[in-house]
Amino acid sequence: MMTSENALPDESGRACDIAHAAAAELDAAGTVVAWTRAAERLLGYQAEEILNRPAAQLLAIPGDEARVAAVAEWCRAGDGWSGSVAARHHDGRSVQLAVQVTPLLDAVGRERWSVLALEEWRVPGGGVNQLMLEPFLAHAPVGMAVLDTNLRYVWVNDVLERLIPLERRLGRQVKEVLPRLEAEAFEEKMLKVLETGRPVMDYEFRSPTYADPHEERAYSASFFRLEDPHSRRVGIWYMVIDVTERWRAQERLALLNDASARIGSTLDVTRTAQELADVAVPPLADFVAVDLLDSVLRGEEPVPGPVDGTPILRRSGQQSVREGCPEASLAVGEAVRRLSTSPIARCLLEGRPRVEPILDVATSEWVAEEPSRADEVREFGFRSVLVVPVLARGVTLGAATFVRSQRLGPFEEGDVQLAEELVARAAVCVDNARRFTRERTAARVMQRNLLPHELTGGSALEVASWYFPADVPSGVGGDWFDVIPLSGARVALVVGDVVGHGINAAATMGRLRTAVRTLANLDLPPDELLARLDDLVIGLVEQHTAAESTAAENESVAATFTGATCLYAVYDPVSRRCTLARAGHVPPAIVSPDGAVDFPDLPAGPPLGLGALPFEPVELELAEGSLLALYTNGLIEACDQDISVGLSRLSHALAGPGPTLEEVGQNVVKALLTGPPSDDAALLLARTRALGGHQVASWDLPADPAVVASARTLAGRQLSEWGMEDLLFTTELIVSELVTNAIRHAAGPITLRLIRQSALICEVTDASSTSPRLRHARTTDEGGRGLFIVAQLTRRWGTRYTANGKIIWTEQTAPSDGPQ
Repeated sequence: MMTSENALPDESGRACDIAHAAAAELDAAGTVVAWTRAAERLLGYQAEEILNRPAAQLLAIPGDEARVAAVAEWCRAGDGWSGSVAARHHDGRSVQLAVQVTPLLDAVGRERWSVLALEEWRVPGGGVNQLMLEPFLAHAPVGMAVLDTNLRYVWVNDVLERLIPLERRLGRQVKEVLPRLEAEAFEEKMLKVLETGRPVMDYEFRSPTYADPHEERAYSASFFRLEDPHSRRVGIWYMVIDVTERWRAQERLALLNDASARIGSTLDVTRTAQELADVAVPPLADFVAVDLLDSVLRGEEPVPGPVDGTPILRRSGQQSVREGCPEASLAVGEAVRRLSTSPIARCLLEGRPRVEPILDVATSEWVAEEPSRADEVREFGFRSVLVVPVLARGVTLGAATFVRSQRLGPFEEGDVQLAEELVARAAVCVDNARRFTRERTAARVMQRNLLPHELTGGSALEVASWYFPADVPSGVGGDWFDVIPLSGARVALVVGDVVGHGINAAATMGRLRTAVRTLANLDLPPDELLARLDDLVIGLVEQHTAAESTAAENESVAATFTGATCLYAVYDPVSRRCTLARAGHVPPAIVSPDGAVDFPDLPAGPPLGLGALPFEPVELELAEGSLLALYTNGLIEACDQDISVGLSRLSHALAGPGPTLEEVGQNVVKALLTGPPSDDAALLLARTRALGGHQVASWDLPADPAVVASARTLAGRQLSEWGMEDLLFTTELIVSELVTNAIRHAAGPITLRLIRQSALICEVTDASSTSPRLRHARTTDEGGRGLFIVAQLTRRWGTRYTANGKIIWTEQTAPSDGPQ
């Protein structure tokens, strides 16, 4: 485009009227050596006021001198410079000028500068062009820069100039100005933009600041291609926005999301504390230690509110950016003892965080508590310390200590808030784990107390038992077993299974076991005992349903009681007969002395609580030395859900060699429990014994009062043979009273039987079903004192009903040195 002699083309190619343009000339030092009339009119300075003075005096913005020097260097390396400059008028106001600087050489080769200036409002296009926009872009709140096609800086605004000084940018390539990794990324994106013309938007990166290399900030950069009016590539321009706060907010949100997913994965207090430390390192700190109150680890209920004094804490979790946590002075599990003036103690007392943004060894409370930490601070470069109380539901559980080195800088307010949020979330999980620990401990203690501590089969059975809780969080379940001594040297074996796990199942198991023991003392046959137990369960379910409970609680209790199963067996060592009945329980296994394993055809019966069908007993005669195996379904279903497979494995294990019950039981456990059981598993083994003729004596007596003397004589003679003369007097008295009562109040036939084992048992059988009762006779009564005398002379006594009548029995403690 052609222009007139009084016109100058602007950067858009349009003609600018230079009639009002001011001209000046500067020497190499920037001193004004020529000043035109137009310059006088433009800025109000006469020639004598400005000649031989530095041109920098005309700048209106302080600090622009450094920019002028950088422009001079740029002009020397190129063909000049044009842009916008704020100049100071003679009257003090600021005038925005469009300036073009051109390098010159005088006749002797000395450097000169030709400066042409025009008020920006005189620029065509209403002043809206590059020269007019330059001052606005220069002071824009975002960083901007212009580079040529060789990726050399040709212009930067004030924001970028504050990041890296102008003299270190202008005329230099990106790789000469920015850090290596950042420069490589910038060059890659700029070359792509130059090639394709498509801008790259919102490229985020982190970079250390020029003022503090240890401080890292986040930026977002966008790159655009510069083209001339003919769409030819002339350079690149980009803008940079400081997004550190947004980046930090995103990182904090991501950290909180990560914490929500990772903290509280288990109901273990120590594991939860370790998860807090793992999450916080390295995003928030370089070292984290979590110390919890010793009472919290035991599951006890802490006192609400702050913790005063010097409580005992234990290191529950710690993590470091350095392998092995070399800065930790304690191992996990060790006691942490702090002075009452320590930051942790004061944090627990005040219930709020304590922070040392700048860790000064000379004045730090954290170092003063333990002077040896000064060496650790120097060795590991600790820079800042933060202690946050672990609070949940108004209860103080402990404290978490966060330590930073120069990698992250000092703790700021946002970091403290983030640490509080992390600890608060972890504290709820720790408190939940503590509550669970307390409940689990209580459930386990209750279950241990409800299960028998020691089993004995007397002279009738040799017994051994095993119990394995399910691999569930509560660690307790409803499987149970018992061995109950009965009258007549008999022994009852019982095993049961309550549906579910946890404290409710354990409590239900305890109630059923107590009920079975109570019913067993009534000497009920197995089928009748299960019928009474079934009625009891139905009554308990109805009673709980009628109570004010939620539907979920009622459903849970009903399922726990109603689904319970039980197997009850009574073994008589005199007759070697065993009577069994079951309520929905798995069948027992019987191993004969020759090793053959049999699962008797015992009617299953309904589970307890249904009350629909009767329970059918089965009576078996067992050879001496036979093995009874009672168990729960958790034992045979541990390896395979198919019960037939479990029974087959149980059969093979019981048939294996094992002279003792312990060895047999271990064979069964190894064969069936190859890992932690998913359900409770119980095993009760009993090897039968028989009482021979040398331990039992029996006589049939006629219903004649005269036979009482003969009965005393027979009993006395038998005691003498057994070497139990110490019990002769009391036994003759007991026999006399029981036989007399049978003759007087019952009907024949009458049988007298003596059994010698750990106790001397005396039994009198008659054909009447009327039960005798203990009376307190008055002084004027002639009778009624017989059973009272019997009760005083014996250890215990009672009545057992049979199909043809009843048995009155007594037990006396046998002499410890007597023959057995």
